[in-house]
Amino acid sequence: MSQKYDEFLRRREQIMQMGGEKAVERHHKSGKLTARERVEYLFDPGTFTEIGTFIKHRTTNFGMDKKDVAAEGVVCGYGKVNGRMAMVGAEDYTSMAGTFGEYHGKKFAAAIDMAKEMGIPFIGLNDSGGARLQEGMDTLQAYAWLFKAQNLASGVIPQIALLLGPCLGGQAYHPVMQDFVIQSRNHGYMGIAGPAFVKTQLGIDIDLETLCGVEAHAVKSGCTHIVGGDDKDCIDRAKELLNYLPQNNQEKPARVDTGDEAMRLIPELDGFIPEQTMYPYDMHEVINKLVDNGVFFELMPDFAKNVIIGFARFNGRSTGIVASQPNWIGAVIDCNAADKVARFVRFCDLFNIPLVNLHDTPAYMIGPEQEWKGILRHGAKMLFAYIDATVPKITVMMRKSFAGAYLGMCCKDTGADIVYAWPEATLTIVGAETAASVIFAKEIKNAENPEEVKAQRMKEYSELYENPYHAAARGYVDDIILPSETRKKICASLDLLENKSVARPWRKFSNINM
Repeated sequence: MSQKYDEFLRRREQIMQMGGEKAVERHHKSGKLTARERVEYLFDPGTFTEIGTFIKHRTTNFGMDKKDVAAEGVVCGYGKVNGRMAMVGAEDYTSMAGTFGEYHGKKFAAAIDMAKEMGIPFIGLNDSGGARLQEGMDTLQAYAWLFKAQNLASGVIPQIALLLGPCLGGQAYHPVMQDFVIQSRNHGYMGIAGPAFVKTQLGIDIDLETLCGVEAHAVKSGCTHIVGGDDKDCIDRAKELLNYLPQNNQEKPARVDTGDEAMRLIPELDGFIPEQTMYPYDMHEVINKLVDNGVFFELMPDFAKNVIIGFARFNGRSTGIVASQPNWIGAVIDCNAADKVARFVRFCDLFNIPLVNLHDTPAYMIGPEQEWKGILRHGAKMLFAYIDATVPKITVMMRKSFAGAYLGMCCKDTGADIVYAWPEATLTIVGAETAASVIFAKEIKNAENPEEVKAQRMKEYSELYENPYHAAARGYVDDIILPSETRKKICASLDLLENKSVARPWRKFSNINM
């Protein structure tokens, strides 16, 4: 048998060399780890098992009969990350630029299918020159296999994509269809077409970084959730993110003993936010005081900065946070902010992660630009997401909560199980000045002293409605609390809602505005 074993070892060693010594050297010089080095860094030592190692393409056209592509340009397998099982697909740029062909796609899709069937997260390490054009329709069809596998796994297992190199053409849809995209500031690029194609088809001269780098997707398009540095930093961020997630949709995230007292008061929150509703402050400071040990894992921090989303823990429980950000355009909700919130809420609902919502927002954005971009359609996504969600939802109204934004940010009857308000909260349909100018317009116009009448009517409206007590009297607010009590109340509410159960009529899904 020794001859057979020698042949096996020779073949395997050849595959382990990936694109060969020179290709690996060039890859290292560019500042990147190889696919196998990335996999080794991702998994706990000694736990990785590779699958599909010996898979090969079957194409003979255009010189492909002489091309030996190690492992078909993608390393797939499973192992433990932070002690929990996960599946990986890591593209190998040293092997024919990690191009996506028929069996590359078949192997990738099979790994996602296996992850779904085993109920474990899938992590894609993307670094590819794009479609393998030599294989024609076989390449195109392979994209269909991959996209179908991702779609059927969506909502069953968490999926995380890391952009560690180029990801262009049809390849770019692969990470965007996953739950979270982590983009390397150093090397990550994602675009439906590269600069050369854009130049040929549209006559536009543009470089790769400007077209589809970090600024393009973490700031402008909202496709990227997390920006990392080099390969190891991006992988570290993925590991950190996994700690907040369950293995699949049948489980809750693991509860962790953080050592932070659930019932602790936060005296510095009393009087922390300015009483004047037009004065800004940084909501991050509030979040950091509320959550366990001040640790907050923010997502999409540079896109739609008027709203904050991310994960933290309350009494060890992984929790999704949606919070207004008064420091950025007054925390008004525009189209991008609505999209950002809605998808995050739906993810948390899919994976049994409770939600805490912190209100300080005046309204949805008005005006022709937002109207024509579809603020009604985009804003409705938040309503659909919160009302559909069956996970525990706790809302704290800290200061402003006006008009449609009051509804869109999860009030009592758009999804919240428990609603708290601070004494400085202003919960009303519109501000006193707007109300007076509409309700009493005729009276003010005909008065001997219009300004005096306007001021009197504004005062009356403000005393009646610009406070949390009117809403509490109607049962729209469950309790008015001191800001210092907020953490304590949230933790107690999460205890109450631990085994929340919701029964609804059968339907496939809601027809959410897209």
